[in-house]
Amino acid sequence: MRLMLLRHGQTPHNTVGALDTTRPGAELTALGHAQARAVPGALHGEQISAIYTSVLIRTQLTAAPLAEARGLAASVAEGIEEISAGELELRNDKASVARYFDATRSWIHGDLDHVMPGGPSGHQFLAGYDNAITGIAAAAADHGDGAVLVVSHGAAIRTWVGIRARGAAFIEDRWLANTGMVTLDGDPLAGWKVVRWHAEPLGGSAPADVTAHDVTGAPAREAETRAAG
Repeated sequence: MRLMLLRHGQTPHNTVGALDTTRPGAELTALGHAQARAVPGALHGEQISAIYTSVLIRTQLTAAPLAEARGLAASVAEGIEEISAGELELRNDKASVARYFDATRSWIHGDLDHVMPGGPSGHQFLAGYDNAITGIAAAAADHGDGAVLVVSHGAAIRTWVGIRARGAAFIEDRWLANTGMVTLDGDPLAGWKVVRWHAEPLGGSAPADVTAHDVTGAPAREAETRAAG
């Protein structure tokens, strides 16, 4: 199957580099809504049979224009939400951002025992995301031959792809801007292969906010640099 992992549009916390992971989470900025509106045009010609979002409101707002354009209902799936920041929630200082990415970096490199401060271990994060994708893949046969689009989150997408996709350790050095998208082919049993890493916002009509301190879309080392100091 073809799996499209789309990062949500910009939120106020993205602009200041804050680790926003609790429910229901922030809504979109004006730019975030513009990014969401650009998605249907950017994906014109792509056959999409189903749309899923996380439990966090920003993914549902991002999916809404595409769901309306395609006449599809966006289903909410547990497990594809952002990686919990635990005791680092809403922090944006360099030390906190570094601790957050120390955990995700460790998981990508195989240390799933590493625990996010006050949050999940790599095993817990991976089990949740895997369970969600397995359920989505199982339902895909009922939706037709098109791709499945999942609206998820920057750190969660980067970490899950880094763990599960063949040869994807390169993600440590790749941006994934708001409404950037990673496209994979495969399935939960055979594994996944990255066929496209579209780092920039889909559609290109919503320019990046150069003053923003977005950290969950940045490579780990750059995220730590961009954090407020």
